[in-house]
Amino acid sequence: MQTGRENKPHIGIYGRCNAGKSSLLNFITGADTAIVSSEAGTTTDVVRKSYEILDFAPVIWLDTAGVDDFSELGRKRVERTWQTLLQVDLALLVFRSWGEPEQELVHRFERLALPFLLVFNGPEESILGETIPWKRWPWLAVDLFRPGVGVRDRLLAEVKRALPERAYRIPSMFEGRVSADDRVVLVCPVDSEAPAGRLILPQVQAIRELLDRHAVPVVVQPEELQGLFVADGGEADETLPVLFPEGAFRPKLVVTDSQVFARVRAVVPQEVEVTSFSILLAAAKGDFESYKKGLAKVDTLKEGDRILIAENCTHQVSCEDIGRVKIPRWLETYTGCRLNFTFVSGLEPFPADLADYALVVQCGGCMVTRSQILGRIRMAVAAGVPITNYGMLIRKVTLPVPRGAK
Repeated sequence: MQTGRENKPHIGIYGRCNAGKSSLLNFITGADTAIVSSEAGTTTDVVRKSYEILDFAPVIWLDTAGVDDFSELGRKRVERTWQTLLQVDLALLVFRSWGEPEQELVHRFERLALPFLLVFNGPEESILGETIPWKRWPWLAVDLFRPGVGVRDRLLAEVKRALPERAYRIPSMFEGRVSADDRVVLVCPVDSEAPAGRLILPQVQAIRELLDRHAVPVVVQPEELQGLFVADGGEADETLPVLFPEGAFRPKLVVTDSQVFARVRAVVPQEVEVTSFSILLAAAKGDFESYKKGLAKVDTLKEGDRILIAENCTHQVSCEDIGRVKIPRWLETYTGCRLNFTFVSGLEPFPADLADYALVVQCGGCMVTRSQILGRIRMAVAAGVPITNYGMLIRKVTLPVPRGAK
């Protein structure tokens, strides 16, 4: 189900200035991917490099700025380094000596429950037999000045072992819900938000997984949905083919774009389950229980509350934009309140004053890894801010019962 650069496992390389972070990246990739210099602060921004590990998976390496750069500009570089901790699946801590910067890094790794591997940049024989505090964590030695034969293979083998399964396991949208031969209707609106000549990624992912499961996907636009069913006592539109006439085998599931959820639910027989692409992604890539708890906050929003809309893609905004136009409008209509909205996109960090927000609304995250979504959820939870998901919110606020209605 994962495609594209941002859905590959991400591995971050961390440490002090001149610890050998960029040298390690160049050693792994076998190319001058990152600039190497004896001058502190050579890596001024995060360097990303795609690299395929043999018989495993393509991954993205992140080479970060040293965490002990205390110059005025260096503080901004270090802030970028800390931000990447919410984007990676595994951290490599490169060091030549052990001290406060390394302890701080390990502390942050453990606080985020981020798997990590220590890489001592020096000859292993220099530390054999020594009792060293950092040896209680997973480690290996790589002498980047004189790397021995087979060292790269050993390092990559350790990386494969340390990567959590969630980093490379393709998340399932339909596991436990759909079996072979099940019919599943996918409702895919084609409007100004739909990319020309193609479907959006969650729709493509759903079709592919259904085919892999030997199920039968039926793809329609909302206008054609009515023709698939014959309601009890009703008549079908004779101009459209009836795939599921009364008494025939009903579809196991209907999956719809969130923005037409209410419209689809009104057409589909009540005994057939209806869900949305975004809700399926919420369960596959996010934290469904956190989203569910966060959804309850919608009913207590008040005038002037601040709402953070968290997208994970970047795109030109249109008048039908889901995150920046429709969700704000639907929320204000549902609550009857004027709300203040802030937007972040791509991998932009959350605002520093996150605790001042009443609610975070996170997109499905089809363009990023599960770890990157979970990182955002952890930030919201740590700040005491409820967080929910696009699809779950849209279903709630577009079904025809406004807050406070009898």
